Amino acid sequence: MAAKFGTSGLRGLVGELTDGTAAAHARAFARYLKTAAMAPAGAPVFIGRDMRASSPLIAAQCAAAVFGEGLEPVDCGVLPTPALALHAMGQGAAALMITGSHIPDDRNGVKFYRPDGEIDKTDEAAISSLAPQCHAAQPPAPQLMRDQSLDANAAFIERYYGFAPDGLLRGLRIGLYEHSSAASECLAAILEAAEVDVVRLGKSDVFIPVDTEAVSDETRRLAAGWVRSEKLDGLVSADGDGDRPLVVDETGQVLRGDALGLIVARYLGADAVVTPVTSNSGIERGCQAEVSRTRVGSPFVIAGMSQALAEDRQRVIGFEANGGVLTGNAIKAGAAVLAALPTRDSVLPILCAFAAARIAGQSLSAHVAGLGLPVAASDRIENFPTATSQALVAELSNDAAARAAFFEPMGAVAATDLTDGLRVTLQNGDIVHLRPSGNAPELRVYSEAATEADAQDVIARAIARIRQHTGQ
Repeated sequence: MAAKFGTSGLRGLVGELTDGTAAAHARAFARYLKTAAMAPAGAPVFIGRDMRASSPLIAAQCAAAVFGEGLEPVDCGVLPTPALALHAMGQGAAALMITGSHIPDDRNGVKFYRPDGEIDKTDEAAISSLAPQCHAAQPPAPQLMRDQSLDANAAFIERYYGFAPDGLLRGLRIGLYEHSSAASECLAAILEAAEVDVVRLGKSDVFIPVDTEAVSDETRRLAAGWVRSEKLDGLVSADGDGDRPLVVDETGQVLRGDALGLIVARYLGADAVVTPVTSNSGIERGCQAEVSRTRVGSPFVIAGMSQALAEDRQRVIGFEANGGVLTGNAIKAGAAVLAALPTRDSVLPILCAFAAARIAGQSLSAHVAGLGLPVAASDRIENFPTATSQALVAELSNDAAARAAFFEPMGAVAATDLTDGLRVTLQNGDIVHLRPSGNAPELRVYSEAATEADAQDVIARAIARIRQHTGQ
């Protein structure tokens, strides 16, 4: 079973999942739920999926596996991951989301949710240990599954009714890049309910792997072109399973996810913020909340949020550099009371960004500029062997001389942070962060610098050094 857990669930090539591996992990999850007294016999397990070509087959295999363990698989169809999580938590039930998020269509994955939210690393270990003994003949699928796709999507849309009261967003002309995101229909309905003039663009029947953290040049060109041609106040989208937002301002500039997270924290008056080390270094200066830094991945952010809740924080917000925002408490926003949703959500940061700018009487670009964040950038080297990434980061982390020699063409190393990967601060203040992806053969490269051009230059020089050093 080559598929494995990464930073966001089980991931692998399609063939590594459809060979029985996804079903084995689904069966192991069902067995674990029963053993841990989280699901009695016959309890429902809600199953959703994204729009990848392989997702219906994997969903059917997982449904059969769950059924074979004596639990009831319930079909929630195509919907955003946060919608599935919200619906399942509201029913006190577990859930499985079949999605590879932003990675290419030849790959896929499974996200696992306990009745109280995302699984943690302890749960992952338990499921992984049970999976080998569950890798047996595929059980027959149930003859007829309950279908709650309409209910699950409707509940997510209703969650945001009243978020922007008194016509706060009325009249905004916002583009919606639909591509193949499972969130497109919900996003359109939520924005239209807030009296936004939604311009739907770029719908695709073929899966497009939109990465909201390392936005491709093609996506940037498309978005900027639509903003100009359609005279938009901004453009929004989400990744494949709708848990990471893409927001473009009225100038055609893509906004960074950590800037969106900061806007959410400020708009909702957070008193605790949990975010990975990859998020902008200016977050602490930008809000009144106590900020905790973690490794990359929602399980680590959720663990940090749990700690903040244990310390009796009243408005706990988590977010990642990809823009996905998590909430630890029920929080009132406008006329809406948002139930705690400790899984990434793309809708909340989208709404907060436009609402905050409207209240401040600013354009989106002006509001973001007013945050005063250092300029940050990110990119990735695709099809880069995971073993090579890990070996490089280990070498540079453990050998000070090798680290100094590697970065010497870029500047002297002033400080290092090994929280997740290797994050280096150079003497001129520039930051370079190298991190092997946890769910794909990619090496992530992040930077901070004085200007956008400088930040992009740091990325380019870092990638050149990586290729030179590894021969890849």
